Amino acid sequence: MTIYKRQHIFFVDDEPTICKAAGKTLEKLRTKVSCFTCAVDCIEKLRFQRCDLLITDVKMPGMDGIELLAEAKRIAPWLPILVVTGFGDIPMAVRAMKAGASDFVEKPLDRESFLATVESMLIGNNPSPLLLGKSLTKVERRVLHLVLNSKSNKEIANILCRSKRTVEVHRSRIMLKLGVDNLVDLVKRVNSMGLI
Repeated sequence: MTIYKRQHIFFVDDEPTICKAAGKTLEKLRTKVSCFTCAVDCIEKLRFQRCDLLITDVKMPGMDGIELLAEAKRIAPWLPILVVTGFGDIPMAVRAMKAGASDFVEKPLDRESFLATVESMLIGNNPSPLLLGKSLTKVERRVLHLVLNSKSNKEIANILCRSKRTVEVHRSRIMLKLGVDNLVDLVKRVNSMGLI
């Protein structure tokens, strides 16, 4: 398994034993793993700590995985999210995907299949650190314009005839190139550059 930079995974499940086992399994990808037994704790960390992939269970007391997914997407719209559940069915998968999940897997997890899915998502979310300060491409400038006009990823995907995931990757690259990690800082940076 080859992840090219040390990426950070957030794993959320209300069962401490599952968190511990998943943490050990995910570390085989040579990633940093932060485990949370409470969705609210995960959200608090997400506000100020880098996360390259969020993996969450669905059925949890208090804030469930779908609510966590929606809140995480408000904080970091480009963040890939993998939803894991033992209660998976088609309606739940549809609900998770509509809320912004990148993928959906059912428990019990097949270790090799799970790691392959996670690795694929991390590689897809691993733009070069050399992007900082690089010029935006024509498509990225168009995506930025639509973001600044309050368009959602889904709306941008429809306008540009691209997948929502592609739009998320463009947004992530825009953030990296402009050296920001949230929407407020993005607006400030673009304003300071005279692009607004």
